[in-house]
Amino acid sequence: MRKIGIIGAGRVGATLSMRVAEAGLADVLLIDIDKKMVQGKVWDINDCLAVLSSSAKVECSDYPELKDADIVVITAGFARHPGMSREDLVFKNKEILQEVIEKVKQNASQAIVIVVSNPLDVMTYCAYILSGFPRKRVIGMSGVLDSARFSGFIARELDVSTQDVQAMVLGMHSDLMLPLIRYSTVCGIPLQELLDKQVIERLIKKTKERGGEIVAYAGNSAYYAPSASVFLMLKAIIKDEKRILPACVYLQGEYGLKNLCLGVPVKLGKEGIEEIVEVRLTEREKELLHLCAKKIREEIKRLNL
Repeated sequence: MRKIGIIGAGRVGATLSMRVAEAGLADVLLIDIDKKMVQGKVWDINDCLAVLSSSAKVECSDYPELKDADIVVITAGFARHPGMSREDLVFKNKEILQEVIEKVKQNASQAIVIVVSNPLDVMTYCAYILSGFPRKRVIGMSGVLDSARFSGFIARELDVSTQDVQAMVLGMHSDLMLPLIRYSTVCGIPLQELLDKQVIERLIKKTKERGGEIVAYAGNSAYYAPSASVFLMLKAIIKDEKRILPACVYLQGEYGLKNLCLGVPVKLGKEGIEEIVEVRLTEREKELLHLCAKKIREEIKRLNL
């Protein structure tokens, strides 16, 4: 069975471990600085797997065991609390990521890395620069979650199945995210033929605010939906599904941008990012995407990498 290393056994990491093992997708190596806490969660997850008769295993692990991992998911870092933005986490989580990436380089130099830590676009850039890995093997989870949230709001507004909704969100994993309305459809019908502009704008606003709302109400960052989003990416890679999904990747001229990480459509398969898909954008969409890039560059500059 394939192996996935998950670094960080907090809400996202532990829930993701459970999803992966329940589905029998891979064995999981769960790593955290709090080894006692990890062991307790691993026992609980494995008891659940016994109930479900799953053959997958979740182990309390450490970095040397990552040598056999096909993919390493980094969830380690501070999470948002009420009143915080994702950008407020940049310096704290950069220090954590730097330490994690060094150990991944030493022990899993051939693995694909998926970054979940916030601020996502900046942390993915840090992982790419610090690891020295090819860009196809350093991926940030952002657009899958944002697109799913947008799709969910569309489905509920129209009272239709989410299976019939296709929506694509590019750009930053922040309030500057860019939903592509022209590429959003319901069973092939353009969204603009089903909803008027004011309703669409309201749904976009709700999508942008969803993460902050969850923090304000629950007192912690979302973790069920983020873990499900990472699972979708892991499945696409391990099963070589060639899925076209929005993800954060290092750009080298695509969309007129380079030397930063940003959410764009990619093809995910066994090699990681197998293709960056460039869709045609309007001038306004290009302007908004470049505004995202400007903000990310400002954050990167603050880090003095």
